[in-house]
Amino acid sequence: MVAAMAEARMDLLVLYTTRVDACVGFYAGLGLEFVRERHGDGPEHHAARLAGGGVLEIYPAAPGRVTGAVRLGFTVRGNTLPPGRSLLRDPDDRVVEVVSVSA
Repeated sequence: MVAAMAEARMDLLVLYTTRVDACVGFYAGLGLEFVRERHGDGPEHHAARLAGGGVLEIYPAAPGRVTGAVRLGFTVRGNTLPPGRSLLRDPDDRVVEVVSVSA
């Protein structure tokens, strides 16, 4: 059970991976649209705007900086999954819970 607290929303989630193209392809398959970005001297990465204003970014991992075990959840409309709840695994073996709803 989650304790009551001040209102907060997640605005940014960054995944670091050695398999950038595979991860971008996986999340694009859920309906996310990625654009390439670079901030200042930082590395080029991919960013997708989420409903509600958040952003998912996928960065190439520097040595020792791969995002480990994380469970993600998305509600998606009009993708290729049948309506309902699915547990998938992304290319880095992270659990991704997808609730697919009709378009």
